[in-house]
Amino acid sequence: MSDHLWWYVARASGLVAWGLLTASMLWGFLTATKILGKRPKPAWVLDLHRFLGGLAVVFVAVHLLGLLLDSYVEFTFAELFVPFLSDWRPLALAWGITAFYLLVAVEVTSLLKKHLPLKFWRYVHWSSYAVFFLATIHSFQAGTDTRNVAVLIALAVGVAEVAFLLIVRLTIRDTGAITPFGTGPRSGPAVPSLVPPPSPTMPAAPPTASAHAPSTSPPPAPPAAPPAAAGSRPWGT
Repeated sequence: MSDHLWWYVARASGLVAWGLLTASMLWGFLTATKILGKRPKPAWVLDLHRFLGGLAVVFVAVHLLGLLLDSYVEFTFAELFVPFLSDWRPLALAWGITAFYLLVAVEVTSLLKKHLPLKFWRYVHWSSYAVFFLATIHSFQAGTDTRNVAVLIALAVGVAEVAFLLIVRLTIRDTGAITPFGTGPRSGPAVPSLVPPPSPTMPAAPPTASAHAPSTSPPPAPPAAPPAAAGSRPWGT
């Protein structure tokens, strides 16, 4: 067994974790926009997004375990979880530690989404963009494989894709054309109104007769005189 086995495990798991995080980000863009179509998306689309994020957390844990068991730098447990505690590239490690805490917050709040206010979940979920860029900076500054041309190309392509789709999403979001998947209001088809809206060119209806306006109908006839009593004679006869 190689003396640097855990060092290789830490390097490989770190690259795989970054790749899974990138895939989760790109798939999240597809589910949050109408690129996949306007029809309601099936459940597996969102489940795949969550699965990629959860799998990234698993490989980050393997990455930390490899660093802890490796004897190349000999990190302590505290140095892997407290920023600027290690003397080995403290700033580079701080980017990774911060990205790790944000990633855990995103995953935990996603699992507890049904029990959290939607606005709070949305704010925490937006920090996933910070997770991606912080993890990328960590890879460039702390990763020993960034001297590899293939790794550099993969990192550059991933950053370009995420940055481009983020700009597209923010641009379309400002115009109100899309709603983040699973966070917007659910609206059904438009129901036509039964009452037509008033037209500005429609002529006004004729005024109705007022209660105090004079009546044009003839006045009622006077009551008839009572009949004369039987056996009476008219006066003067």
